[in-house]
Amino acid sequence: MGNREDLVAGARRCLEEKGWARTTVRDISAASGGVSMAAIGYHFGSREALLNTALVEAMRDWGDEIGRAMAEVETLEVTPAERYEALWSRMIDSINAHRTLWLANLEAMVQAEHSPELRGYLVEGQREGRRGLAAQLGGREEGTLAEPEIRSTGSVHLALLFGVMAQWLNDPAQAPTGADLLAGLRAVVSHLDG
Repeated sequence: MGNREDLVAGARRCLEEKGWARTTVRDISAASGGVSMAAIGYHFGSREALLNTALVEAMRDWGDEIGRAMAEVETLEVTPAERYEALWSRMIDSINAHRTLWLANLEAMVQAEHSPELRGYLVEGQREGRRGLAAQLGGREEGTLAEPEIRSTGSVHLALLFGVMAQWLNDPAQAPTGADLLAGLRAVVSHLDG
C-alpha cells in the first residue's frame, strides 16, 4: 500500500477506536504506520476530508457485507415474511459486530452540520441506502424499482435501520429483534387497514 491507502486504513481504525471528534492528525499518523502528518494535507487537504473518505469507505464495505448476507438469505426456501425477518436479523447482527462504526457514523452526522462536504457524503450514502434497502428488503433487483417506490419503501427501511441501530447501541437488552420488527410492522399495517 502507498501512503494514501495507509492513511485511509489508519483513519478507519481511528474512527472505530476513538470516534470522529477525538481522532487527531497525530492519531491517524500513528495508526497508519507512521505516515507523516504532512501527507494528510498532501493527499486529502485536511483531517476532515480524510475522515470523510475513511467513513464513506467503511460504510460501503458494511453495505457490501449486508448485500452478501441478504443474498444468502434470498437462497433460503422460506416465506417472504420469514425472509424479511431473517434479513433484519442479519442486519442486527452486523450492527452489533460493527458497533464502533455506527457510533462514528452518528458522530459524523453531528459534524455534518458544520461541513457541507461531509453532509454531501452522508446524503449520497442515504440515497444509496434507500435504493439498496428497498430492493433487498423488497426481494427485488435494484435496477427494477421506480423512484417513488425507492423513496417510499426505501425511506421506511432506512428509518427502521437508524431506529433499530440507535436502540441496539443504547439499550441492547430491550432492542428489537428481526421477529419483533416483523410483528410490529404487521400490527401497524393491521391497524392502518382497520
